[in-house]
Amino acid sequence: MKLFITSDHNGVNLVDYLYNELKKEYDIERLNIPNDPNDDYPIFSFELGKLVSKTPDSFGIILCGTGIGVSIACNKVKGIRCARVSNVNDAQMCRLHNNCNVIALGSNYTNNEALTLIKTFISTECLNEERHIRRIKQIIDYENGEYNEL
Repeated sequence: MKLFITSDHNGVNLVDYLYNELKKEYDIERLNIPNDPNDDYPIFSFELGKLVSKTPDSFGIILCGTGIGVSIACNKVKGIRCARVSNVNDAQMCRLHNNCNVIALGSNYTNNEALTLIKTFISTECLNEERHIRRIKQIIDYENGEYNEL
């Protein structure tokens, strides 16, 4: 499994901590996009999303002030299912039911809270039940322009 991690200027300190902790257990790459107080979160989202979408068996971790902006932008990248999570249940459910491949967090978490959310996300397997697979396929079909409207 490969992990990619990045953030806009709001999450730099937290990403520093997460990267250093996660590299002890995982193959992780930190995106080398310069941060400054005026950087734009969509750039980080698009670059992370492109890497995750073209790298089999990979996950993305992305942060901004709230996690909302980066999740919206990440979801514009074909092949990405990004969830902004705020608790352990969210981190589990987005993997169990939606097979999300990117987790978005706000920068306001403590180091340990953020690490717990990420490890929960990474360690949770998709249920692969028919109803969840069907729903994920509908999302992929829509993304590919193949959705059959009702």
